[in-house]
Amino acid sequence: MDYDCIVIGGGHAGIEASLAMARLGFSTLMLTMNPDRIGTLSCNPAVGGLSKGNLVREIDALGGEIAQLIDRSMIQYRILNRSRGPAVQAPRAQADKARYQAEARSSIERQNNLAVFMDTAIDLIIEHNTDNKRDSLTDVRVCGVITARGHKILSKTVILASGTFMEGKIFIGEYDAPEGRLGEAAAVGMGAALRRLGFSVRRFKTGTPARISGNTIHFDCLERQDGEDFRRFSFWTDIPKKNETGKSTGFEIKKEVFVQEDPPYLPAAPCYITYTNAGTHKIIRDNIHRSPLYSGKITGTGPRYCPSIEDKVMRFPERDRHHIFIEPEGLSTNEYYLNGLSSSMPEDVQARFIRTIDGLKNVHIVRPAYAVEYDCIDSRELYPTLESKRIAGFFCAGQTNGSSGYEEAAAQGIIAGINAAQKLRGEPPLILGRNEAYTGVLIDDLTTIGTNEPYRMFTSRAEHRLILRHDTADARLTPAARTIGLIDDDRWEEWIQKMRMISEMKELLSKRGCPSSKTESTFSGVPPEWIETAELDIKYTGYIEKEKRAAARLGKLESIKLRPDMKYHEISGLSFEAREKLTATRPLSVGQASRIPGVRQGDIALLMVLAARRQP
Repeated sequence: MDYDCIVIGGGHAGIEASLAMARLGFSTLMLTMNPDRIGTLSCNPAVGGLSKGNLVREIDALGGEIAQLIDRSMIQYRILNRSRGPAVQAPRAQADKARYQAEARSSIERQNNLAVFMDTAIDLIIEHNTDNKRDSLTDVRVCGVITARGHKILSKTVILASGTFMEGKIFIGEYDAPEGRLGEAAAVGMGAALRRLGFSVRRFKTGTPARISGNTIHFDCLERQDGEDFRRFSFWTDIPKKNETGKSTGFEIKKEVFVQEDPPYLPAAPCYITYTNAGTHKIIRDNIHRSPLYSGKITGTGPRYCPSIEDKVMRFPERDRHHIFIEPEGLSTNEYYLNGLSSSMPEDVQARFIRTIDGLKNVHIVRPAYAVEYDCIDSRELYPTLESKRIAGFFCAGQTNGSSGYEEAAAQGIIAGINAAQKLRGEPPLILGRNEAYTGVLIDDLTTIGTNEPYRMFTSRAEHRLILRHDTADARLTPAARTIGLIDDDRWEEWIQKMRMISEMKELLSKRGCPSSKTESTFSGVPPEWIETAELDIKYTGYIEKEKRAAARLGKLESIKLRPDMKYHEISGLSFEAREKLTATRPLSVGQASRIPGVRQGDIALLMVLAARRQP
């Protein structure tokens, strides 16, 4: 079993990495502990959200899969932050968990050049790299993996996307077990192998709330939350088709007629809102000594922005209640997810505090909440391509890099897959700038600054968020995906047509002065999302142009490349701190170097001079 690439893991990062490699023509093996669990929504049954929805649409624009999976499985759709500006709005959809997982596995199994094998990777096979042409810090390269059942599978590249399974351990009060998900064994071996190979490996922690039986919920006590009309996440799920009838649309500047073919949306399902109360908080405080988070059993660092309920109660004692969102797990199950009630408390304590909440006084807990601790690497050991600085051809993606969330994982997965393919082709990697995509912000933050806790994407992390709207992801990224080979001729032709139509609509709207309420009737037959994009571009023209000028200045620094093997400790003009930080990070551009904490403006000026002279 010899392959161009082995992808370790069948989660969101593994799916995108595997599909990208296979679609680019490389023989790929997805190595997973259980093929039945490919694409499992381990935590909340939803995709998207603030900034995360932007990531999903960017992955789709690059030729990825996650947007199409949620389109085929969504049971509720909403645009978040409707009351705020378009730069911070984003789509979010509830998923039918079983349908999503089935669609994910089907996508993997239908893909040419992609095979699935059930086993656990416990070590890497490495060898001396005789082809190193100063494009790497190492003369060691990966050439395969060793599995728990003794297989030695050779490959030219390896992508590690192990999620929370690498040396995973779950905690429920006094109970703990070596598992990556409740009821599923941890992947034991690879964490120790990475430590032996010199990687900086740390322990992070995340958690998930209890799932409860819908038959025991008093819905009349809850605040109902319905979704909006379904909209597509994917730019490609229902590509507009030319209507050969030639019937007029009323669209003044376009002669073609378009009809829409919606994806097979499932029936809509409502969510519900309730709140914790003083009684809930008292039970948690009285039993906090039984929480492994506070007893010292859990040593890993948890997520700052998605804390457990015991964390919220202890850290914010002035709060008398916290939101709980009750979300359906799907149409074929009666389980509900308690969003906002993540916990590692003992099961008897969980049952007691959950039953103090309005609407949940008699609930039956189907699956308890739990915390999971796992191994991940210091993401600063990776290039912005997500390739390891220690071992050539070895890439990492997702929670393996210290991030959290399906969307963050999937974004890293497709970039790792693309760059593994580009490496095998001998072509330049795809490195997205902070001014080009939230994906670029995510990867730059991880590989330049690093993270001391599970990293979560926010709109506030993106300096140029006004030009990174979710509706413009295809305009920004599809040309790059086309160049790489992930966008076929049909999609490319439709993209060209869409861009042309939006440009013409903007021209007409500019002549009118500003968008009016009659815009949609004027452009009858045109997808409403395209009209909205044209209107927003016109409305925010001045701000967008200002952002583009700022982004262009950043782009100049990004275009000044630095060799990864520069001997910073020998450059006397650099500050001592800069030498230390630059040697540790090994930036690939002056722009990346400028974002490393501790590197000063004088250090950047010197690097620019050295880069121009091409001195080591």
